[in-house]
Amino acid sequence: MNANQIARIAALVGEPARTAMLLELLDGRSLTANELARAASVGAAAASRHLALLVDAGLLEVTPSGRHRYHRLASAQVARMLESIMQIASRDTASGRRVVTGPRDATMRRARTCYDHIAGRLGVAIAQKLQDDGAIAFDGEAGRVTERCAAALAPLGIDTASLDAAHGRRAHCRPCMDWSERRPHVAGRLGTVICHHMLERGWLVQRARTLDITPAGAVALRDWLGHQRWREVVLGV
Repeated sequence: MNANQIARIAALVGEPARTAMLLELLDGRSLTANELARAASVGAAAASRHLALLVDAGLLEVTPSGRHRYHRLASAQVARMLESIMQIASRDTASGRRVVTGPRDATMRRARTCYDHIAGRLGVAIAQKLQDDGAIAFDGEAGRVTERCAAALAPLGIDTASLDAAHGRRAHCRPCMDWSERRPHVAGRLGTVICHHMLERGWLVQRARTLDITPAGAVALRDWLGHQRWREVVLGV
């Protein structure tokens, strides 16, 4: 790997306006240049320059639609890089003391998206439930889906056969360290399938990065996760 290329990517991500744009896209949405300019508090011309650099570096991809051009993160790998930087940045390196991790917004801490999968306390609870059921196994930064996964997800109406057709060559399952909880949630194809299923069922409603849990979702998730784990999701205890 070329050291200059690493330095180039680091410099691009390290500029505050570009950082703000990248973080605004971390939920997997596609946004226009004007929307990203507002997120970064810069003018239209400056936003265009920043976005061109990010697209050229392969961090963003752009899709024309009518009069608009929509920008989104180029891959889950880019999202993972941003989450890793956020984890490192949340440590007070000067004093060695830990600061409060994750977003201050209580709703985001409960449930939010991390690119295209579920994060926050809900995402961590889902990961723990699947591990306890022997449906998935995490080993360092790797993960695998076991033969018990289909039975574990059946009560939610999720068909694991869709994993083979989902999202190209992405791993079936991998741990993604949660920024606020500091425990892993489920990423990879399985994480995407679970997230999309719950959105389609109306159990979750996405509002920017935040995921609101609907009354129907609360019943379904409480019954599947169990009362104690559900209490941890809702109350954070």
